[in-house]
Amino acid sequence: MAANAGTPVIGRRKHHRRQVMAEINVTPMVDVMLVLLIIFMVSAPLLTVGVPIDLPQSQAKSLDQDKEPLTVSVNDAGKVFLQNSEVALDELIAKLQAVAQARGGNEARIYVRGDKRVGYGAMMQVMGRLSSAGFHRVALVTEFEQGK
Repeated sequence: MAANAGTPVIGRRKHHRRQVMAEINVTPMVDVMLVLLIIFMVSAPLLTVGVPIDLPQSQAKSLDQDKEPLTVSVNDAGKVFLQNSEVALDELIAKLQAVAQARGGNEARIYVRGDKRVGYGAMMQVMGRLSSAGFHRVALVTEFEQGK
């Protein structure tokens, strides 16, 4: 027995190497994608922040848009907004022309939003100033009318 202690025993112990795993573990990727999906689902409605206006309803189809439109809004108090910032009615045309020149001149489409409670005169005052400044591609924004 003492003689066997120094000699190596062949065949008892085999050195097996583990095979390389060639599969992709997609579980972490799916987890990340689900988290991103939830983040975008929550943040998407927050990106459409604007001036709170109760729009009238109509049956008209929506227009195709390829970029963010120029929006002039009139709220129920008669205040005028260009995009999301309030502007005085006297400064509206100057600021709108500066923005429109960067986007394509007076041929840029301008969307006018007005609250249901805004008077006809206030809306026509804004529309008249737009028309006299040379903006002829003006569209009125409404909500789609639900079937009654």
